Amino acid sequence: MAKNSGGAGKSLVRANLAIHEPPVGKSNRPGALMRTFGFEFNPAQLSLSQRTQWKATPTAAVRDGSKPEFLGAEPREMTVEIFLDSSTKPNGNTVLKKVDSLLGCCKVTAKSIAAKKPSPPWVVFQWGSFSTARFTAYVSSIEATYTLFGTTGIPIRATCQVHLVEIPGKTKGQNPTSGALTAQRVHRVVAGDSLQSLAWREYGSATAWRTIAEANGIDDPSRLPAGAELVLPAAEEVSR
Repeated sequence: MAKNSGGAGKSLVRANLAIHEPPVGKSNRPGALMRTFGFEFNPAQLSLSQRTQWKATPTAAVRDGSKPEFLGAEPREMTVEIFLDSSTKPNGNTVLKKVDSLLGCCKVTAKSIAAKKPSPPWVVFQWGSFSTARFTAYVSSIEATYTLFGTTGIPIRATCQVHLVEIPGKTKGQNPTSGALTAQRVHRVVAGDSLQSLAWREYGSATAWRTIAEANGIDDPSRLPAGAELVLPAAEEVSR
């Protein structure tokens, strides 16, 4: 498959995979953001599928069969290809580390074990305004194919097929004025940011900082290191 070139400019929106702790309790919202896996090259293609279940019971008295009964919709599934390349630095182990980071999405997190509800991370694929492909999911499988190796045998190029399965939640609410679906977004902390300032800028109320802290598992709001990535809940969730 063709890959995106690095000369597209800084304005190019990169896809990423937000990797979260699984939630505590019965919540259907992802837990604290663990890390964000940034794509070096945007996907050349991805496949998205959804199926429905129907039941039709044969009836002897009806020649063409009975009317099918709708049983429900199955979760969405998506397969995305991630291309990794560090051939310009043949002695580095960047590709190895990134593949290990993806494989970690299939491993139980330490926090979930401590909470006695072992679970691998929950993830959200994000690519700019491509909202159809954005949903909370778990990683059902990862297949990594190494295609180029350095002189020491370390892989310096790989292609990963990541299969995501939606974790269904409640039907999303809609903004009564615009009809838009609610959505979280990720903010990268810069110098001078505080939870209060983010809450004021995002929701118009500094007191909403507690919602941001809860969504990201922050115990000490005074410690907000630059570069950290925070999930900002939808305004509708804050108002609730």
